[in-house]
Amino acid sequence: MSARDVYELWLKRLPADDPMREELTKIAGDESAITDRFYQEIEFGTAGLRGICGAGTNRMNERTVGRATQGIANYIKKSGQDPLRGVAIAYDCRYHSKEFSELVAGILAANGIRVYLFPSLRPTPELSFAIRKTGCLSGINMTASHNPKEYNGYKVYWEDGAQISGEVSDGMLSEIKALDLLSDYPCLSLAEGMEKGLVVMLGEDMDRCYLDYVESMSQQGEERLDKTVTVVYTPLNGAGSIPMETVAREMGYKNFTIVPEQKDPDPEFTTVGYPNPEDPKGFELAEKLGREKGAEVLIATDPDSDRMAIEVADGKGGYLPLNGNQTGAMLIAYMAASQKENGRLPEKAAMIKSIVTGDFGRTICESYGIKVYQSLTGFKNICGVIPRAEKEGYSYFFGYEESIGCAPGEAVRDKDGVCAGMLVMEMAAYYKKQGLTLLEALYKLYETYGYFAEAQVSVVLKGKEGADRIGRIMDHFREGHPDAFGGFPVRETRDYLHGYQDIPASNVLIFDLGGGTWFAVRPSGTEPKIKFYYYAVADNEAESKERVAAVRKSVDSMIETIA
Repeated sequence: MSARDVYELWLKRLPADDPMREELTKIAGDESAITDRFYQEIEFGTAGLRGICGAGTNRMNERTVGRATQGIANYIKKSGQDPLRGVAIAYDCRYHSKEFSELVAGILAANGIRVYLFPSLRPTPELSFAIRKTGCLSGINMTASHNPKEYNGYKVYWEDGAQISGEVSDGMLSEIKALDLLSDYPCLSLAEGMEKGLVVMLGEDMDRCYLDYVESMSQQGEERLDKTVTVVYTPLNGAGSIPMETVAREMGYKNFTIVPEQKDPDPEFTTVGYPNPEDPKGFELAEKLGREKGAEVLIATDPDSDRMAIEVADGKGGYLPLNGNQTGAMLIAYMAASQKENGRLPEKAAMIKSIVTGDFGRTICESYGIKVYQSLTGFKNICGVIPRAEKEGYSYFFGYEESIGCAPGEAVRDKDGVCAGMLVMEMAAYYKKQGLTLLEALYKLYETYGYFAEAQVSVVLKGKEGADRIGRIMDHFREGHPDAFGGFPVRETRDYLHGYQDIPASNVLIFDLGGGTWFAVRPSGTEPKIKFYYYAVADNEAESKERVAAVRKSVDSMIETIA
């Protein structure tokens, strides 16, 4: 069926009082809008369902959320597992998140599946923690992470606390696709569910358990830390405000301040627009407050508090943003050194990174004898490697990827911006005690391990036309790329389309240019963009940056030729 045919079917079958009818009627003569909403069905990507809220098959709405939930319910009922083990549900500050979470809870409860529901917004890492703490079979979080305000999303987890993958993901998808998107599915009210014992509300007890875990991840004793370090934090109007402030207060950080304009939930993200801490624009208010307070480090988390980014004082009255490769490497170095000094570094420790994450952290790990595993992008893949590492006799040490996400401890099987934020505060306090700033500590690592440079470029291409062009770009790099980029000959091309070594299939290409210089290209799994990752290492900073710039310029020129 064409997009127009599906559009007409929705108008025919939606109830007269459904608000989506009015929304769709308004676009009756706009073929472009109809195509964008109906040319495909929204489906699971790197982090589950995610898309713009609104009417249509390619949108987040009650129909797409309801069908996904009924499909998951069917999968659970066929799994042979006890449905009373339950599903934990959380949500963030976005439009419709609370309503969607209650819809999910009602459908699961109507299917005889117990639900553990948070009554207000909570960080994504707390949901992952709660799944394992309660012994739940699954978990669902209504969040669009760092996407713009128009978006919402639906992250699904399994009993190990990690996002679904493999057989579980495939099984759920099969059940979801077997269902009619416009059918009505049974749904209990929260009151009915609670009366039947099928809806259980989570609250302060679980919050306390999660915060105790975060605080237990402290690496150094009080005598090694200067907790007068000045920290400015922004939750970007998301779920991190209460947990981060609580942790800072309880752990004795005397100069911790939250950006007041961004402290409370705001689905409009009025002060920032695009609530992504990876974008330096997200730090504008934090920088202003930081200059007033004389802050040594600025910390930001995204709306569901799984991503965490930092900016460090540059010694000139301003702040320098660190990317995910730099922050991850610094945390690895701090934790490895601390644990080795304290005799707590496992004899067989394992770090897990994505294939598009740089080699800075890997190099540090190898110097400490820490085994490095690789996975596809996304924490469902990174944390999905933990069982394999454990089976091979290794203890989980750290997991991270370049997009400002890390999981410092094994109790949370997803990005944990709250725990990572605590560790950044502690790391700053540790180096301050030694008379070092975080920037000085970073350059000490460069002096030891080499100067690592990197750049990430995202080309946004929206809608069906954009998706088609992304496909053509990938085809061109796969089939018609030159023998060299930026003057560096291609030593090896690693194509993951059909899997590579022990990495499953994915639409990713990596070009190894030798000597630690390489780049990767992949379409985003959650956004309408194609991403390029550039890396180099050299004995000095200028040379490593020049290598990255040369390769990037060559790739940019090639992209311009692809219509």
